[in-house]
Amino acid sequence: MDKLAKLQTEVQKQQLDVAYISDPEAIQYLTGFGSDPIERVLALVVFPDQEPFLFAPALEVEDIQNTGWTHPVYGYLDHEQPFAMIAAHVKERVDHPVKWGIQKNQLTVARLQALQSEFPTAQFTTDLTPVIERMRLIKTPDEIEKLRVAGKEADFAFQVAFDTIAPGKTEADVAAEIEYQLKKRGVMEMSFATLVQAGKHASQPHGDTAMNKIQEHELVLLDLGTVHEGYISDASRTVAVGTISDQLQEIYSVCLQAQLAAQAAVRPGITAAELDRIARDIIDEAGYGQYFIHRLGHGMGMSEHEFPSIMEGNDLKLAENMCFSIEPGIYIPGVAGVRIEDCVRVTDDGCEPFTHTAKTLQNILK
Repeated sequence: MDKLAKLQTEVQKQQLDVAYISDPEAIQYLTGFGSDPIERVLALVVFPDQEPFLFAPALEVEDIQNTGWTHPVYGYLDHEQPFAMIAAHVKERVDHPVKWGIQKNQLTVARLQALQSEFPTAQFTTDLTPVIERMRLIKTPDEIEKLRVAGKEADFAFQVAFDTIAPGKTEADVAAEIEYQLKKRGVMEMSFATLVQAGKHASQPHGDTAMNKIQEHELVLLDLGTVHEGYISDASRTVAVGTISDQLQEIYSVCLQAQLAAQAAVRPGITAAELDRIARDIIDEAGYGQYFIHRLGHGMGMSEHEFPSIMEGNDLKLAENMCFSIEPGIYIPGVAGVRIEDCVRVTDDGCEPFTHTAKTLQNILK
């Protein structure tokens, strides 16, 4: 059964009249068509026993048809009223749709109100977000192969970074070279903005690449990923520029131990919380627990942050072909930050990482 048929089965099971799918990633997952509509309306509308349709900006219609989409697609011009048009197409199939399924984590209040104005007696209370999250949780062989290719491109990107990092270069210099070399290989999209953070700047896990100059005797944190046919890579490495202090070496060693231990513990049946605890206990026991300030990992596939979260309190049992990150970090304000990350696939008795760049501390001397 294909993905769209599975969703239609769920629509039938929940006795819904209409499912309104508004998240572009979910639409790509279900239909094969990927686009960022920005401020325009893109929607997949699914019925229990009628043909689904895509509704999109007129400038996207030809692209949708070229993907092999065999069901109706309706386009709208910028001056037209999209929700009135969607309502007309829905009413062609269902006279008085009452029960709607929506994605509550994605549909804006304004757009929900626009739908409600067209269907004032309808109920928009069924959340299909968990349904689609569960569908995306177990990857197919085709999805896994795309993730492997994206992982290989991330490994290439790390090598570019190692060849570029040098005292006097800025973080931006390194990030620009990574993305330039990837584009020369035909990799046109990063899964997120390439992150290069040198020295104490790396103590900000959600900081941005900046114009800070790389200096000798400090650590440089790299976090990057690429997109291959809609599927992403996401990996982090931290390297030393020349010799570093005993403190920095210890921080790195503890973080690496935590990452390796967690990755080695992955298997079907272990819970997300148990895996998080394995890494966190190692960092806690070394005295750095207060500096590990995020979850161990997150699901990945078409997005770098998918369901599930690998964190304390999540008793979800891991199963074969789930894919997620393992990324412990230690961030000491004013000193340094270390993060080491691979995304992995759960196998029948362990896991397969998508990136293979060495994790022993590299000392870059130039």
